[in-house]
Amino acid sequence: MAPPVRGLKGAVWQKLKSAVFDDFKKEEEWKIMLLDDYTTKLLSLCCKMTDLLAEGITVVENVYKNREPVPHMKAIYLITPTKKSVDGLIDDFITKSCSRYKAAYVYFTDFCPDSLFNKIKSSCAKSIKKCKEINISFFPYESQVFILNVPDAFYRCYSPTLEKTKEKDAVMQVMAEQIVTLCATLDENPGVRYKRYKTEGSAGKEKEAILEEDDDLWVKMRHKHIADVIEEIPKLLKEISSKKKEAEGKLSLSALSQLMKRMPQYRKEISKQVVHLNIAEDCMSKFKSNIERLCKTEQDLALGTDAEGQKVKDSMRVLLPVLLNKSHESYDKIRAILLYIFSTNGTTQENLEKLIQNVHIESDSDMIRNWKYLDVPVISSFAVQQHKYPRRDRSSEETFQLSRWTPVIKDVMEDAIENKLDSKDWPYSSRCPPTWNGSGAVSARQKPKGSSREERKSSARLIIFVIGGVTYSEMRCAYEVSEAYKSCEVVIGSTHILTPKRLLDEVKSLTKPKDMVSIKDE
Repeated sequence: MAPPVRGLKGAVWQKLKSAVFDDFKKEEEWKIMLLDDYTTKLLSLCCKMTDLLAEGITVVENVYKNREPVPHMKAIYLITPTKKSVDGLIDDFITKSCSRYKAAYVYFTDFCPDSLFNKIKSSCAKSIKKCKEINISFFPYESQVFILNVPDAFYRCYSPTLEKTKEKDAVMQVMAEQIVTLCATLDENPGVRYKRYKTEGSAGKEKEAILEEDDDLWVKMRHKHIADVIEEIPKLLKEISSKKKEAEGKLSLSALSQLMKRMPQYRKEISKQVVHLNIAEDCMSKFKSNIERLCKTEQDLALGTDAEGQKVKDSMRVLLPVLLNKSHESYDKIRAILLYIFSTNGTTQENLEKLIQNVHIESDSDMIRNWKYLDVPVISSFAVQQHKYPRRDRSSEETFQLSRWTPVIKDVMEDAIENKLDSKDWPYSSRCPPTWNGSGAVSARQKPKGSSREERKSSARLIIFVIGGVTYSEMRCAYEVSEAYKSCEVVIGSTHILTPKRLLDEVKSLTKPKDMVSIKDE
């Protein structure tokens, strides 16, 4: 039997079991399940087909597609409350004589608008035996990471072209409602603090490797430094190989019988290890080709010091080798220019124009200029006195020379747990209970007054939400801080996942008209 799914994925699956599948526990008959695109992704993140089979689901179908009728079977509809999904439901029961299924049990992921609900009532109410809203409007991306699937949030929140519209308020409302469903799933009633951001306006056949939460090796390795991964995986291969040889050395019939039974498991384990080793080696080969020097430049500019801790006196001297290197892509050079500008708190208009022309990035110059809409001083004359987040001293922490930078969000997490966040910068929207005292964060979940301190500590959870995208390094911080502060689990989420390229593309799009912007979730 597979181990229980952990963290957010486990919480979502348990909620689905209690809100949907427990309704049919007493019915010993197979059922069909209808999903839309959103719920297909949701289920794929938190369960497998074997889990659905255990709940009496024999077939899973797409509600949008035309399907063969199975009039003797009941159908469970787990869908979003959208016109497209509701139309798919109605089409299955348009007339009683032509119904595709015996009956419908409808579960909406979120609040169903009156207009759609009334449409269902007038079209197929007699065929529907149950209709519920289960309130799961987020994806459990990892055990401690959630995504709201709002890929255009960055544009809608920060684009100056939408400044006089209600787009920002609308998307903020949507995100707030989605985060509420996260808290409900986790059984949390948290205190809320926020920062409201002010702006100035191989040789064989290729095989797809699925990296998922029940792959223990992937969970262990996904946020580690590449150097650690390269060192760790060969050790694991040797460990499995030695176990196999040890078993083969036993010549008793029972030992041979056991070995034969375990051979498929050996093959499966070794296959997984090889996949991860190939991925790691592929990443390392790209790193060694031309990224190592680029990483050193980025780290020096971001921190303002070199690997020996010496202050960078001339940022332009550090930047130039990257700009002159023909093997670097324009995205790499733009990112380096931005780090240079950030490190000098803005540059002159003349210098910026020279940089853009010399690197031949005129068509992508908005990737640099548009940072002013995020209150970043690109041009020195535009610069305002920025209140920078005070950084923690991490000079004593062991790290790799090319990974010296620590995301600011890690400081925020640690300060929140230790109750050190400045209330002027991080005002309260709703207060945490008195038990949040800095000795270890606690949840604001409603509990009996007599609960002990140990019980409160064991249930502590800090939820961080970032508008406009979260990076993989920021996701890693949630696991690192959870490991360091045993009394508090950190969960981090955002509207979508950010990569360096995607961030620059989204910054570039800020000044485009809305109908010219096409942002799809990856």
